[in-house]
Amino acid sequence: MTSTRPATIDTGRRTPTATGLWPIVLCWLAVALEGFDLVVIGAVIPVISKSGDLGFTDASLTTAATMGLVGVGIGAAVIGPVTDAFGRRRTLIACVAWFSVLTIAVAFAPSVAAFTTLRFLGGLGMGACLPIALAFMSEHAPASRNGSAMTRVMTGYHVGAVLTALLALWVIDAWGWEAMFVIGGVAGLLFLPVFWVKLPESESYLRSREEAPETRRPSRAADVVRGPFLRISLGLWVASFMGLLLVYGLNTWLPKIMGEAGYSINAGTTLLLVLNLGAVTGLLVAGRISDSRGNKPTVLVWFGIAAVCLALLSIKLESTALVYVAVLVTGVFVFSAQVLVYAFVGHLYPDYLKGTALGLSAGIGRVGAIVGPSITGALVTAGIAYPWGFYVFALAALLAVAALAVVPAHLASTTAGEDVRG
Repeated sequence: MTSTRPATIDTGRRTPTATGLWPIVLCWLAVALEGFDLVVIGAVIPVISKSGDLGFTDASLTTAATMGLVGVGIGAAVIGPVTDAFGRRRTLIACVAWFSVLTIAVAFAPSVAAFTTLRFLGGLGMGACLPIALAFMSEHAPASRNGSAMTRVMTGYHVGAVLTALLALWVIDAWGWEAMFVIGGVAGLLFLPVFWVKLPESESYLRSREEAPETRRPSRAADVVRGPFLRISLGLWVASFMGLLLVYGLNTWLPKIMGEAGYSINAGTTLLLVLNLGAVTGLLVAGRISDSRGNKPTVLVWFGIAAVCLALLSIKLESTALVYVAVLVTGVFVFSAQVLVYAFVGHLYPDYLKGTALGLSAGIGRVGAIVGPSITGALVTAGIAYPWGFYVFALAALLAVAALAVVPAHLASTTAGEDVRG
């Protein structure tokens, strides 16, 4: 059957001129700002909980943190058709402005309800930034470097997370928890002029707007589950869900689980820094391997090794140094496995559908970001987080492997992907 959809044009390797580098730098920066604003709530919760500011209780703080993640999930899920319709550039700039203003507003929230509402609304913009940046990178990079482009920009998230943890050690004691939100929001606003002047529009988006109206295909969420895209989307959604379950479950509860195992590790922040250091290392390595060996085999191996590492963490080690090494290696595979799922999305969908597909994958994955800490928290409450927390994490990684195994490695046609092959 002949397709009427527009062809996906491969422009080949692009020369890395100064102009060509700006999309990489600015998309990385947008993801770093998102990483700061998403992790900042975890940095201030202990202080707010102890002081009781605004009348917060532990339960209401949990609600505020959860509602922020709900906003992130919704923002990621709904932004795809918007960015496919109006372009990557304007949508990304608008989202950075949106969450920056609302982040500053959190510092001046007069009540628990206002704080929680502002976190939810800000989450809408934060969640939207990631799929836009990833779609931009997938389209900007040569096809042969899709994996490394996606993983490289995602290092921004972990750099933002690490800077948040380090900044909190100094800022909160000096100026109070409110200053953290002001710093994060002001940073986003200060960079907006740079985004406006230096961020170009995606070439793929511009090409799609130049097509004749009768051949131009608007992006619709339903398109990602039509025909051969159905099994692709289902497999990638399950993998994304499991990947973010691991990322957020580990970032939230790893120090507590290790403490229950009897390790004499008091510096929980240091343990999380080691985990995220492994994440950055893994992202840089995984992207290169994915480019040379292919998306599918790499992401399958990465999730498989992550499952083994997580299961091995259930074995008690006598050396504290070995514990840190084990956590570092686990971070290398767990975090980059999730990002390789996004690279796989960018590889399999045509340009006219890429923003929508990435948005839905990220949005459904954010549900895993809520479920992961909840399941692990229940295990902690029941007193069985060690070793069962690691068994649950290992099972999640194996389920991701099973889901990705049914996803084809390539589209058989670059025109519409009406046929797929494994």
